[in-house]
Amino acid sequence: MAAHLRYAGQGETTQRAALEEILRADPIVMGALELARALALPDWRIVAGALYNTVWNALTGRPSGHGIKDIDLFYFDATDLGYEAEDRVIRRSAAHFGDRKPPVEVRNQARVHLWYEAHFGHRIAPLLSTDDSIARFAALTHCVGARLEPDDRIDISAPYGLDPIFAFRLVPNRLNRSAGTYAAKAARIRALWPELTVDPWENR
Repeated sequence: MAAHLRYAGQGETTQRAALEEILRADPIVMGALELARALALPDWRIVAGALYNTVWNALTGRPSGHGIKDIDLFYFDATDLGYEAEDRVIRRSAAHFGDRKPPVEVRNQARVHLWYEAHFGHRIAPLLSTDDSIARFAALTHCVGARLEPDDRIDISAPYGLDPIFAFRLVPNRLNRSAGTYAAKAARIRALWPELTVDPWENR
């Protein structure tokens, strides 16, 4: 087996431990987790690409940050669904994170249903939490989030497990209808990590 696949099929306990070890060793991700914890947004997680891309970089010997355009920081606050409330959080977060690279993008998942149809062409029901949002990404491989707890424990959300990440395999999510999003992400990340295998959207 190729060295970068050494955690593929190793089971959830082993893969969660490997993910935590990789994240703790990465200065970009750990810095973002520490700053996000200090920001203390409700039901927050750093999600998706910043996490699985970091795993792929670590396992293939690529430098920290390779291929990571931004760091997505999700939170969930249904107390005020107005754009102005989210914008205040975005502006406060921008000042908090400063000019760090890659930039951190903050979004309230309680508001996703309000703009989703205009962006993706179909409606979705209101999401119930940040973890509910994570479970609906275009690929099962994307469905991962992390939060640094007050006791320094890293809490991982991975509703479909971590094997697609450690197997370097992009797997479509049957809960998602955005074939175009899947295709675009597949093309981009396959160019950056040619070790990746892409399952056809039709197989979902």
